[in-house]
Parts: sequence; C-alpha cells; structure tokens
Amino acid sequence: MTTDSKKTAGALASLATIEDFCREIFIAAGADQQTADAATRGMLHGTRYGIDSHGVRLLPHYVKGLTEGRLNPRPHLALVNTFGAVASLDADNGHGALATYAAMEYATRLAGEFGIGAVAIRNSSHFGPAGAYAFDAAQRGFIGFAFCNSDSFVRLHDGAMRFHGTNPIACAVPVKGDNPWLFDMATSAVPYNRVLLYRSLDRQLPEGVASDERGYDTTDPDVADMLAPLGGEFGFKGAGLAGIPEILSAVLTGMKLSFDIAPMPGPDFSTPRGLGAFVIALNPAAFLDIEIFDAAMKRYVETLRASPPREGFRVMAPGDREWAVAAERERHGVTLDPATVEALRALASTYQLASPV
Repeated sequence: MTTDSKKTAGALASLATIEDFCREIFIAAGADQQTADAATRGMLHGTRYGIDSHGVRLLPHYVKGLTEGRLNPRPHLALVNTFGAVASLDADNGHGALATYAAMEYATRLAGEFGIGAVAIRNSSHFGPAGAYAFDAAQRGFIGFAFCNSDSFVRLHDGAMRFHGTNPIACAVPVKGDNPWLFDMATSAVPYNRVLLYRSLDRQLPEGVASDERGYDTTDPDVADMLAPLGGEFGFKGAGLAGIPEILSAVLTGMKLSFDIAPMPGPDFSTPRGLGAFVIALNPAAFLDIEIFDAAMKRYVETLRASPPREGFRVMAPGDREWAVAAERERHGVTLDPATVEALRALASTYQLASPV
C-alpha cells in the first residue's frame, strides 16, 4: 500500500522496536546520545502507558526542531542559582526531556539530603508527558511533582482568546510492593495534542472541550482554535489551576509566559522557544517513619480500589489505567495511527533506516 494510491493504514509495532527506532533517528538527526536517550524515554512513557498524544507521534516534530534550529542537539546543561534545597537548571535550549529528567534526578538528590528538592528549569523546550518525570521520582522512592507552561491555546473561563497553555500538573507517589500512585493532568479540558490526534484519526472531539476562534464550543477538531479550561461550567477552577504551573514554570524561572511563547506547530522552527518547567521531590522518610508512610499509602490505595463502584463501572486509582495499557502493549505491541505510521516511514526513508512499521 502506498500513500499515492490510498490512505496509509495503521500498523502494529513492538515497544522495543519503536524505542530502538526513535533513538536511531535522533542520533541520525544530529542529537547527542544523552538527548537521544532522554527524548526517547519521554516519548516511550507516552506510548507505553497510553498517553498517545505525547508518544512516538511527536518524533517528527522533535526531529524538525533539532534539524532546523529550535532545539540544541548537543546542549550543555548547567546548574545555576543553587541555594540549599533549591536550584535552577539552564537547559541551553536542549530537548525538554533531557532537561527535566536531569532536573528531577538532582531534585531527588537534594531531597535525600534536605527532605525536599526543588529545581526550576530555564531555556528548555517541549518535554512531552509531565507524568514521566513525576514517575521517575517515585521509582527512586520519592514523591515527585512536575509542572510546565506552554504556548497559549486555552481560553479563560468565559474568555474568548487564547491565554494559558495546557499547563500540566503531575504527581507520583511510591507505593511499596505496587505501582506508584500516578496523577498526570492538563489544566485544560483536554491537551492540545489530543486535538491533533483526533484530527489525524478523523474523529469528533467530546462536547465542551474546545472552542472556535470566537470562543464558542465545537466538536470539530479542524475548527477548534482554542481549548476550554478544565471544569466545564465551573471552568474558573481549571483556569485557576493553570496559573500554578504558569507561575512556577515562567514567573519563577524568568521564562516566557504562555501568551509570549512561539506556537509549538510553527511556522518558525529556527528559534528556541524559551520554555520553563519546575520539578519538586519530597523524601517521605524526612517526615515520618518510612514504614508508617508505606503502610498508610498502601491502605489508601487498596481501600480506594475496593470502594463500591456505580453499577457497570470500576473504581481505579490514578495510574491503574496506565499500568493496564502498558501490560497489554508489552505483550502485544502498539497499534499506531495512520498519520504516525506514514510519518515514521518518511523518517526511515530520509535517514535510510529500517522502518519500525
């Protein structure tokens, strides 16, 4: 089947094959090994755990940024303004995943010494799924938080212009003998990449999540010009929540506010976007006996899952859907959407590599 004759079909690929391909593409596009590893790791978090809008479908976007100047393919990350349990990390316009994994690793080191570690990230770029970095902290035994702002795409409650970005908030908490409690949310009704995904799938958006250029609701992803804040009729809650990552990621880092950031889709891919981000790590053992923490967290999660559901439904802890998706995809692979299949094949042809699909 060729794209000349008919639309590209979806295709199945293993996670390992996708991971190897992404890393090879990044290296072929000029990225250093650290960038290739971190960017691949961030995208594979999305693809493995079912956050497909932030998964491998972003590979062509990142390659374009690397090859046209938006991203520094070989950045020199530097800690600046260190002060006790806090620090700032200058990402040198490198890939956001590289900067944020490095920041979280340092934040957990600070938390190991001081009980808490907070790292502000400056001169960064799009980092993909915020939950990847909170999850990284939880895997190390710490409570992790990750925040970022992004280019304006979300109207205010009752607003009629783009103001905030999707401005995600993520938190992960270790649970002894179990997967972490993992919460990752956009403060918009849906993330912007979900609109792009629905466009590629030719699917209608849910009601009340996107607006046309005048601020009126639409379910057509091709007409969607802005997103609604989280909360529907009570969207002032989502708009207020969006201010938290805005302040931490832009005001506290000296980086650009959402309405000053160049649009993620371009057209300019030659100029760094000057994004900020923010991570926090907490050491549970600094607050109480770790055995008490572990027992309480385990009881909380087990009681949550065992609580009575509504008829025909199932109660899940934050992260449960992701663990189930990951188990399925580890066994059977991932079915990639047609637009992603076509884009990966195009990259394979450009860099003379074997396509994963």
